[in-house]
Parts: sequence; structure tokens; C-alpha cells
Amino acid sequence: METRRALVTGAASGIGAACAQRLAADGVHVIAVDFDQAGLDGVETILTDLSDLERLSELPADVDILVNNAGVQQVAPVEQFPPERFSYIIRLMLEAPFRLIRQTLPHMYGAGWGRVVNISSVHGLRASPFKAAYVAAKHGLEGLSKVVALEGAAHGVTSNCVNPAYVRTPLVTAQLADQAATHGLSEAEVLDKVLLEPVAVKRLIEPAEVAELVAMLCGPASASITGSSFVLDGGWTAH
Repeated sequence: METRRALVTGAASGIGAACAQRLAADGVHVIAVDFDQAGLDGVETILTDLSDLERLSELPADVDILVNNAGVQQVAPVEQFPPERFSYIIRLMLEAPFRLIRQTLPHMYGAGWGRVVNISSVHGLRASPFKAAYVAAKHGLEGLSKVVALEGAAHGVTSNCVNPAYVRTPLVTAQLADQAATHGLSEAEVLDKVLLEPVAVKRLIEPAEVAELVAMLCGPASASITGSSFVLDGGWTAH
């Protein structure tokens, strides 16, 4: 893995930071991308707003591993959901991954080896109320990932989704207040009665757990693993 280069988006905290650190531990040269310098330590870093689609062409295309992780959340009923926020989330979480995949595939095809890992969500497989944009973006990402898997197979490129339930990240902790207001509950009640209600394993997932799966999907035993969605959901989708 010492010859590989990886681009990881949303790498300043949470899952992205854990993935960057885990891949770097395997000897991968990691390029960490985020709009916030805080937390981008120990690896090569690039600051950019991934929702500014025209600027994505400035990011390195000569990478062997692409981890599409950047994301945000908005909690609101559909009839109250701000249209501009819906568009922003789709740009950031679906259009940006498409453009990054599109511009990195030629290098991967030329090398005869590449790994695309899309950090999806249990919400790429299931829906929850009040998260129209997030659920729509993740469902779209699932389809995009499968198309890339089919097209890339002949070129040694795999494409997979990783689908965690709620992970202990700023994205999750920040939405506790929004969920509390929407559901009329306290933040503690939101954690127990909303976020963890559908899962059998009653705890938040740690970012390092997700990063371990990402590392496996990029490692030497991953050549035949493609077009799949790997669920880390504590039993959510077992229902």
C-alpha cells in the first residue's frame, strides 16, 4: 500500500479523519480534503468547499483510492424543507462524488487498479422522516456506486458503499437539538427513542470501526469485492 495515493473528503473530523488516519497507518499517501483546517493534521491537506462543483477539477486526479465521505444533515419536514438547502446537500453528497469519481477514474483505469469507497449510510437503504435531502442523496450514491462497479470491473477498479447507522461524529451530535425540537423530546430522549430505537446494539458506532472496514475494502483482499453495500447498523436492517 506504500505506493498508493488516497483522496479522502470530509477528513477534518469524524469518519473522514478516522479513514485518513487508518489508511495512512497502512502506508498510503493520504490527501485529506475539507473546508476546515482544524483536525487536518499529519497528512497532506487541501482546503476547499466541495459544494463548489467547478473547483473540484483543481483537486488531484492521480489517486488510486477515493473515499467520498463529506456530508451534512438537515432535519425538517418536507413541506418546511428549505429548497436551497436541499440543493446544497445534493450537490455536496451526490454531485461532488460523481465529479470526483469521474475525474479520478482515468488514472485508476490507466494503472489497472483503483478503489472507490463511498461512505453512504443506513439511510442509503432505509428512510427516516424529516431527512429528505440526506436520504435522497444517499440513495443516489448507492446507485452511482453500483454503476461505477460495473464499469470499472474490467479495469481493476472496485466501487463499494459503507453503510453505518449513527456514528459518534459532530454530524450526529449536532442534530440532537434539531431532532429534539422536531419531535418535542429532550436530547437524551432523542438518542434513546429516535436514533437508537431501531438498532439492536444500543450504542453509537465509533469512527474507527467504519475506518477499519474502509481499509479492508482498499486492501489486498478486496479485488473481488465490488458493487456491494456493507452495513454497520447494529441490526437496524435486520427488522
